Parts: sequence; C-alpha cells; structure tokens
Amino acid sequence: MDFNLETNEKGNLTMGGIDVHELADQYQTPLYVIEEDRIKSNYKRLYNAFSSHYNDFKMYYACKANTNLSIMRILEKEGSGIDAVSPGEIYTSLLAGFDPSKILYTGNNVTDNELKFAVESGVKINLDSISQLKRLSNIPEAQGMDISFRVNPMVGAGHHDHCITGGPLSKFGIMEEEAVEVYKMAKNLGFNPVGIHTHIGSGILDPEPFKLAVNVLMDIAGKLSEYADVVFDFIDFGGGIGIPYTPEESVLDVNDFGEKITDLYKDKLDEYGLGKPTMCIEPGRYIVGDAAVLLTRVNTIKQSYRKFAGVDAGFNTLLRPTMYGSYHHIVVADKPFAESVQKIDIAGDVCESGDLFARDRSMPNVGEGDILAILNAGAYSFSMASQYNSRPRPAEILVSNGQSDIIRERETFSDVLAKQNVPMRLLR
Repeated sequence: MDFNLETNEKGNLTMGGIDVHELADQYQTPLYVIEEDRIKSNYKRLYNAFSSHYNDFKMYYACKANTNLSIMRILEKEGSGIDAVSPGEIYTSLLAGFDPSKILYTGNNVTDNELKFAVESGVKINLDSISQLKRLSNIPEAQGMDISFRVNPMVGAGHHDHCITGGPLSKFGIMEEEAVEVYKMAKNLGFNPVGIHTHIGSGILDPEPFKLAVNVLMDIAGKLSEYADVVFDFIDFGGGIGIPYTPEESVLDVNDFGEKITDLYKDKLDEYGLGKPTMCIEPGRYIVGDAAVLLTRVNTIKQSYRKFAGVDAGFNTLLRPTMYGSYHHIVVADKPFAESVQKIDIAGDVCESGDLFARDRSMPNVGEGDILAILNAGAYSFSMASQYNSRPRPAEILVSNGQSDIIRERETFSDVLAKQNVPMRLLR
C-alpha cells in the first residue's frame, strides 16, 4: 500500500499540486490539508459501485467524520445526503445547503428539545428507542409524520471495541425481537413507519460482517412486512466502510463489495415481496479519511531512555492514536519514500504520557525543523479535536489544482477563552 502519495520534481510531498512545505510555511503548523478532488473521487467511486447494480440508491454522508462546511458543500454538489446524529449536525447541514428531505437524523439518548428541533427542521427522523417514539408522539407537529427505526441486528464489527455499534453490548437501536411490536406501536400512535436502519460499526475492511448484517436486517424487514404490514420506502444499512491505515492493509474492492451487497439486497426483496425501496448507506471515513493529512513540524529531537521526535501537534489535534491505539502512517515531507533507518517515538506537545502519534515507529532520519505528514487525517481528526492544555485548534486548508483556501481559521488564545465569564465578585 503506497497511500497514493504524490511528489514534485524535488521529491517533496504535494497535495492538490502544492508542495506541503509551502503550505506549512504559509499557514503554519500544525495544519490540516484537505484535497478536494480526492473527496469527489471517493464519493463517485463508492456511489457508482452500488448504483450501477441498483439504480434506486442513495448515500448519506456521515458528517460526524468531518463537519467542515466546505467539505459538506462539496458533497452536497455531488448529490449526497447527510447522516446527522445531533441537532448541531442538522444545523450545520442546513447551513451547508442540504435540503431537509436529504438529511436523516439518527440520534441516541436524545432530549425532548432535540426531537422538537429535528421536527421543526423538517428532516427525516430515525428513532433509536421506544422512549423516543413515545416522546415524539407528544410533539404536536410530529403527528402523522414518516419515521424509521434503527434496529440492532446482533451483528457488530469495527477497528476497535469503542467503534462496534451492533451486538449485545451496544447501546444503539431497538432489539430485533421487539421490532414488530415497535412498528405496530408507531402505527397506533399515528406515525407512518416507512424505513429501517442499522449500523454495525466503523472501519470495516472485511465485507463479511456487513453482508451478514444486510442478511439479518432484510430478514427483519420481511417480518415487519408480514406481521406489521410495513411498506418500506427505504432500507438503510448504515456506514462503517473503512480505509487502509497501515501499509499492510489492502483497499476494499468497493466494486465487488457493491455488487455482492446489492445482489443480496435484491434477492431478499424478491424473497419477501418488499417491492423496490431505496437502498441507502452512510459512508463517512471512506469519503474523507484519506483526503487529508495533518502537517506538523519537528521541534525537538531528544535521546532519553528512548529516542523521541517531538512535534508541534498533539492528541488535542489527532486523538485517534491515543483513544483507540490507532495507527496513522507518517512520512517526512521532503523524503516520503525514504527507507527507514531507525525506530523512534513520535511524541506530541500535550502534557500527557499517552500523547504519542507513534511508538517504536520505523522512520528515516528525522531532524528538528522537518515537516512530518500524518496521513489519513480527514476523518475524526478536527471533529474530535479539543482545546486541551489551552491550545488553539489548527487551521484547515482546502487544496485543488494548485490553489489553496483557508476553510477554517486557526484559533487564537482569545478564541479559547471566548465563552468564559468571571463573576464581578472575583474581580473586586
């Protein structure tokens, strides 16, 4: 796996036709650099892999991966819908220009105010529990609306335990055995249940768990059709399609994957006489994950009990290695294909022992002042970033065909303190 790195005549890493050293000098580090064309090509590749086998197909971008308005505008122009999991994501999606009909809200443990906000926003609502259903029925504006339910198919998969969202330990969705009862209850309360949804986990590169989830969910849909007289407008299999993070991992063959999933889907539609409902998936990481890098500058080479390369980013900037133990490939920007000559720890600037981007990582020679590019930083990087240690969050830059644009300003110390108030009694 070569991660599709591009270089210029100097041998320096480029993104969108621009030397990343120029970007680091112009915009400072740490810096998220996002490639517009990669987002578009990822979207089109995955969409075509499914729609070529079943034409009534929709993709809802799981915007929790990255909610930058510019990224969402790119995907709105490509025809995507939105998978929103919070009122804030609904608000952001509407601001980015998405029609409410193209936003599916799947919250969990939501408040009454959040349900009311979703109803007033006009988005489609996908319910997670009987509690949500009953509380939604108390909102006058919700009466008679189309709804769907998230079902836990007892299938789970993902790159880390925290990312497995199906199975007996999951907090998400209604149980398979209560589905018929819940859909009947929804009808009795005056709703029109027209959809079914599941999501089994995140970072999936093996298609087998996904196929199993499709199989189980379609069987549940068949029972709902027979015993609750549900006519489905759509069936949504969620997201979770992964990307390779390590050099050893292979890219998922999405064309083969799309064909097998749609064939299974069509067979199950015929088996249960479900007609031709819209088939939906909710990719996030696959669309934006490999479209960005985090640029960070080495400021310290330290030989202690171990050898460290200290950089000007930390887990406040990229949390995944600390939170999940995730691997992100790291290259030296002026020699991205150089052979490794050492084992070194790459450490951030946060005051925590766990603030490491890599432990015992095989790397070429690294010196103070070098720019490192941490790859696959497009998903769950800025969206999980924080101001821990009172550090302002970095800028985001969008690049395309030699042009760069600031799509999120670098924060300042004032931004970190912007919402704080000191009572007058403490100022006397």
